[in-house]
Amino acid sequence: MAAVVACGALPGLPGWPGEPVQAHAQTVHDHKHRFTGAQDWVKVLEDPKRDAWQKPHQVIQALALKPDSVVADIGAGTGYFATRLSNMLPSGRVFAVDSEPDMVRFLGERAKKEGLKNLVPVAALPDDPKLPARVDLVLMVNVFHHVENRDRWLRRIRESLAPAGRIAIIDFTLESPEGPPKAARVTAKQVRTELEKAGYVLAKEHRFLPNQFFLEFMPARG
Repeated sequence: MAAVVACGALPGLPGWPGEPVQAHAQTVHDHKHRFTGAQDWVKVLEDPKRDAWQKPHQVIQALALKPDSVVADIGAGTGYFATRLSNMLPSGRVFAVDSEPDMVRFLGERAKKEGLKNLVPVAALPDDPKLPARVDLVLMVNVFHHVENRDRWLRRIRESLAPAGRIAIIDFTLESPEGPPKAARVTAKQVRTELEKAGYVLAKEHRFLPNQFFLEFMPARG
């Protein structure tokens, strides 16, 4: 699980079968990629060019989080969103979750270096985010299309949500020039169907991202 964005080639790293060598979206689990060598991924994941279409600060503002919110960034990678969340939630806590050991190590080192005391790296399993506490928000950016056994994963997340907790899913549209091959993508309609099956309801839809859909869900009541 690593935060990876399709914004250019990175020599020496595996691409999708039959595709050019690329970095792909934040991913929970992907048999085709290993995100080792975290330091090498920084130049891709933290590329300022990503900000133009990922709009990280606008995304965080749209989520309307309280200063003391507890957030889990699933597929945190090198901390593209996790570090921003940490800085914008001074009284809160951010669980930077990743299943790639090298990314988890990197996150810990980055948090210490940047003095982000409220950023907590979490080593997840492919089928379990291993969240250490209940959270107000689970953020999955460019991750959903990589998750295997999504129904089980979503039910585990639901168990870790606070009473008014939400899950926000951002992923590439079929029309996006960024992202994995179209065959590997999921549609907003498919995400809604799977979330509803797992016991969630759509709470809000944001439409300001040029290459991605942005949906917020809450557990269904009753």
